[in-house]
Amino acid sequence: MNLRQLEMRLERLEGYERPIARLEQYQTPAPVAARLLHHAAMQGAIEGRRVCDLGCGTGILACGAALLGASTVTGLDIDPAAISVARRNAEMLGVSVDFIVADIRSPDVDRAGLACDTVVMNPPFGAQKAHADRPFIDRALELAAEVYGIFNEGSAPFVATYTEGRATVEEVIRCAFLLRKTFAHHRKERVDITVEVIRLRRI
Repeated sequence: MNLRQLEMRLERLEGYERPIARLEQYQTPAPVAARLLHHAAMQGAIEGRRVCDLGCGTGILACGAALLGASTVTGLDIDPAAISVARRNAEMLGVSVDFIVADIRSPDVDRAGLACDTVVMNPPFGAQKAHADRPFIDRALELAAEVYGIFNEGSAPFVATYTEGRATVEEVIRCAFLLRKTFAHHRKERVDITVEVIRLRRI
């Protein structure tokens, strides 16, 4: 499946029904999700691999990984409503994903035995709570040797410093991220921002 085909499949997925501001529930745009996943697949990190999507929301990255031939896919999110949408999305695409309602910081995640080969994620950018992405980075590196995450533009130096001694930043790919009006405090109907897809490799 090429990049455009993947993007078109992901465009069909449902978004959040009632997004929660404190969880920074912005829908990941299909072009960004497709680019992350296609790039990871080209690096051999998806097909035949065990993939986890941390903070999976409505499941766009998890479903995309399943479409690209991951051997198993697990999606975790703290919001049961988002997981319900994610399950519908997987069913609509005809893919198998194990979606779990869980806080990625909880010890229950350790006990669930979720070791995987690759983590994909779009963690909170920290707009509502500073450093909200740090628990996601920590858990991702505990679970997998390869991590592909979406971060605010300019985050690469911080990520490199924060993970020093644990991982190396292998690549940084900049993407346009269309942020649609989602919450009452948003003034504009849409804002185009730039994000970075960062690839980490655990040491």
